[in-house]
Amino acid sequence: QVQLVESGGGLVQPGGSLRLSCAASGSIFSINVMGWYRQAPGKQRELVATIHSGSSPNYADSVKGRFTISRDNAKNTVSLQMNSLKPEDTAVYYCNLKEYPPTHDANDYWGQGTQVTVSS
Repeated sequence: QVQLVESGGGLVQPGGSLRLSCAASGSIFSINVMGWYRQAPGKQRELVATIHSGSSPNYADSVKGRFTISRDNAKNTVSLQMNSLKPEDTAVYYCNLKEYPPTHDANDYWGQGTQVTVSS
């Protein structure tokens, strides 16, 4: 079984920075995509950033230039460096892993989420 554990959330002032980390454990297929999604109060969960095991980072337009996603394939970890944070970035951030085994449909796994609050 695959388990994802997030860390690094907290309270930060506008313009500040936070770094989120996610560690995946279990039997993980090498071809996969890890990423971050967020859900603000009253809104649907949305993509923040993803990164393939072969790189190829992808960002939502709202965070381009401010957030950077990275991963360590050997450790199955993914991080999200968030700079120039805005109040609208306030949300619960969820780590996601989508793996692509050769004989099955893609499998999705989610962490339990970590709260990020941007407020003065």
